[in-house]
This record gives sequence, structure tokens and C-alpha cells, in this order.
Amino acid sequence: MTVFIAKRFGFMILTMIIVSLLLFLLLEYSPGSVATKVLGPYSSEEQRQLWLEAHGYMQPIYVRYFDWLFNFATGDFGESVRFKVPVADVLWSRLANTAILGGFVFAIMIPLSLTLGVLAGMREGSKLDRTISVTSIVTTSLPEFASAVLLSAIFVFGLGLLPGTSGMSRGWNIQEMILPTMVLVLYDFGYVARMTRASMAEVMTTHYIRTAILKGLPYKTVIMKHALRNAMIAPFTVIMLQINWLLSGVIVVEYFFAYKGFGALLLEASLNQDIFMIEACAMIAVFVAVVTQTLADIGYTYLNPRIRFS
Repeated sequence: MTVFIAKRFGFMILTMIIVSLLLFLLLEYSPGSVATKVLGPYSSEEQRQLWLEAHGYMQPIYVRYFDWLFNFATGDFGESVRFKVPVADVLWSRLANTAILGGFVFAIMIPLSLTLGVLAGMREGSKLDRTISVTSIVTTSLPEFASAVLLSAIFVFGLGLLPGTSGMSRGWNIQEMILPTMVLVLYDFGYVARMTRASMAEVMTTHYIRTAILKGLPYKTVIMKHALRNAMIAPFTVIMLQINWLLSGVIVVEYFFAYKGFGALLLEASLNQDIFMIEACAMIAVFVAVVTQTLADIGYTYLNPRIRFS
């Protein structure tokens, strides 16, 4: 087990190095274009050359890469072109805001989707199963921008119960978190519920579950101690993938509700060609993706000890 964990973390580090190299070559291979993005298209050639010399861009590319990688590892992401402050001053607060939103979504979505998925899988083909399946398909088919408009029309303009934006301009307000959370839960819970339902239905047809029931074990014991643990392996993978989606895939929701999160920051950096902010956001997103998948692989062995990885 220890060797497996060490291998997974080694693979994680190797992946991050490869991604960092590709990202560096993609965005900083041409020093001239970097200077133009930082200083603006109307800067003179002399100004660009002075900026390049001052920031070490006259060095060989491999030296610049290792300097860039070291700076990133130590938390120095450069200065934002858009905000005129160090990237870290903006990035961490925006990342924390998205983490708060993701926490609200997970606190509601995971219990809801797992419960409905297990209930549907236990009674495959029943009216309850069909109702949950249809509801899951409908909600998952509705994109975030459509559900955001629909919920805003109902709760903001129709009933007047909730604020239409989540900018937190007057400080922290739990009411401003309701609509973004509802949109994300509505879109995502159906996918996890369907995966859980499929996994649970498959486990319920296995021989060891049927044998346990025929031997007279209480149905609750069979479900909780035998079926549920094995049925959670596939949904566990899906849930871990949702962390990546909530980090960088909520751009539409954050932008629609003016929520100052990581997704909205990434969009703003792209629109303004904020190269250093884009680099930092991309590396953070990849880091979270690699870490969550590593934890998912390790979690497999705890959910089912029979699973071993080479």
C-alpha cells in the first residue's frame, strides 16, 4: 500500500512537471509577445526590450523555465496585468470564494444524489426508479445558463425572494449564495445520481448479494455492509471529478451572478490577456485535478481492498 501511494504521488509530480513545461512553452516561448501583452500593443520596441532585460527574458529558455518553475513553487506568480498587483493577492481570495461555493454545493448535492441513486438502484424498474431517473436526465440536460435564467425569473423577478446577484458588495450574505448553489446542484446531482443508481443496480444482481438475502440476513444489513460499499466505487470517482468541475467549470454561473470566484477570474484574465494570471489559474486547476484523481485512486483500495494497481 505504501509503495502504491508513493508511485501515485510520483506520477502526480511528473504530470505537474510535464504540464508546467507545456504551459510555459505555450504562453512564454515568444518573449516579444509576452512583453506586448504586459505593456500593451501601443508600447514601443525600446520599452519592450527594456522590460525583457529587466525580467530576465534575455536568458536561455531552459534557464527561464526553471526560474519560472521555482518562482511558481514558492508562490511568486508574477504581477497581474489586469489588476496591477501580485497575482497571489487576487488568486487566493478568488479561490477561497469558489471553495466556499463548492462546499455549499457538495453539502447538498452529495447526500441528495447518493440517497436517490441508492434508492433507485435498490428498486430497479419500479415507479420510484423511473421517477428519479427521468428527473435526473431532465435536470442534467438543462445547461447552467438556462437554469440560472429560469431560477432567476422565478425567485428574483417573479417572487422577489432572492437577490439576483452574488457580488457580496455589502459583506457576506447567505441569501446571495442560494441561487448559484441551486443552479449547480440542479445541474450536477442528476449525473451523480444516475451513476450511483447504475452501480447499485449492478451490485444488487450479483451472486453474493442474492446469497446473503437467501441465507436470511436482514435486508438492511445486506445493503449497508455488503452492497453499498461496492456500489460506491464508481460514484466516488465521479464525485472526485466534480471538484475539478466546480473549480474551473463554473465560469457561467459565477459570471451570471457576478460571484467573484476562480472561474470568473479565469474568464476575466483570458479576456484581458493577463498572461501571468492565466498561468497561475491553469497550474492551480491542473494541480487540483491531479491531486483529486490521486486521492480517488488511493480511495479505491479502501472501498474495495481486492482492487490492486500495478
